[in-house]
Amino acid sequence: MAQPISELTDRMREIFGLVVESYLERGIPVGSKAIAGSISLSPASIRGVMQELEERGLLTHPHTSAGRVPTDTGLRLFVDGIMQAAAPDPRERREIERQIARDQPIEDALAAASAALSGLSQAAGVVLAPKRELVLRQLSFVPLNERRALAVLVGADGSVENRIVSLDGETTAHALTEVANFINARLAGLTLAEAEARLRAEVRERKELVDAAAAELVASGLAAWSHDHARRPVLIVRGHANLLDATAADDLERVRSLLDELEEAQEIARLLESAHDAPGCRIFIGSENRMFALSGSSVIAAPYRGSQGEVVGVVGVIGPTRLNYARVVPMVDFTAKALTRLMA
Repeated sequence: MAQPISELTDRMREIFGLVVESYLERGIPVGSKAIAGSISLSPASIRGVMQELEERGLLTHPHTSAGRVPTDTGLRLFVDGIMQAAAPDPRERREIERQIARDQPIEDALAAASAALSGLSQAAGVVLAPKRELVLRQLSFVPLNERRALAVLVGADGSVENRIVSLDGETTAHALTEVANFINARLAGLTLAEAEARLRAEVRERKELVDAAAAELVASGLAAWSHDHARRPVLIVRGHANLLDATAADDLERVRSLLDELEEAQEIARLLESAHDAPGCRIFIGSENRMFALSGSSVIAAPYRGSQGEVVGVVGVIGPTRLNYARVVPMVDFTAKALTRLMA
C-alpha cells in the first residue's frame, strides 16, 4: 500500500512529481540533470532526494541506468495524491462523440468507442458490452450414434454454435427431428430462455404431439445454452497494434506478455466488472492486479449506464504503466458518460 503523500516533505513531493511526469512523458529513466532546470537545487541535492525516495519504495533504477523510474507503488501515490487530471481536450471530445453518435447499431457504437479510445490514448481500448442473449433462428440435430447427437444452433445474428447432446437410449433421431421442426416453425425469434419455457409449456399442456422425453431433453439443453450465454462476457478490444510503439523494441517480453493477456477475454471481463460500482474511473496499476502483473500494464476503466440508470457495461484503456494518466483518465470518464447518454 502506498504511503500517504503527507509523509513526504515539500521538496520530496516536488522532485517525485517531476520524476514521474518526465517518465510518463518520455518513457525512459529520469536522471537528476533532466529535472535540474525545473527546480532550484543542484543535481547532487536532487540525487540525494531521489535516493531517499528510492529507499521509501517510490522510485527504482532499472538495470545499470543512473536514472530512476517510479515503482507501481510510486505511480499509485502520484495518481492518488499529486496528479491533476484536466478536462478532456475539446478535439478529443469531438472525436469520441463523432465516433459513437452516428446512426448505427449499439454494438457498432461500442466498438467505435473502443477504437476511438485506442486511437486517442495510443493504447488498447476495451469495452465490456451489455450481455445479450442469443435469439434463436434454427435448431437441428445430427445423430452421431445411439448415445450422442450433434446439436447445431443458428442465431438470428448468423452465429452458429455446436454442442454434443447425450441421449438416454430411448430418444430416437426421429423424435429429435420432430422437436427441432416444432421449434423452428413456432419458436424462432425467441431467446433461448423464452424458447425453453414455451417448449415446456407446450408439452405440459399437450398442445403439440411431440415426444415428451425428447422435448424435455431439448428444453434442458436450451436452458444450459442460455445459462452459458448469460455468463459469457461480451468484450470488444481495439488497438492491439498501438502497444507496439517506439519503445516496444526495448521491452519485447513485456509487450509479448501483454498481447497474450489480452487474449484472456474472461479474465479481462472479470477485471473490468470489478469497476462496475466505481463512481467514476478506476485505475489498476501494474502488479496491483494479478492478471497484468507479468506485463506491468495499467488499466483505466469507468462504468456506463442504461436508460434506467443501471450499470450495463464498462469502458476503458489497457496500456503500459507509463500511460499519461492525467490525460487518459478524463478521456475514459468522458467516453463512459457519452455512452450513458447514448443508452438513455
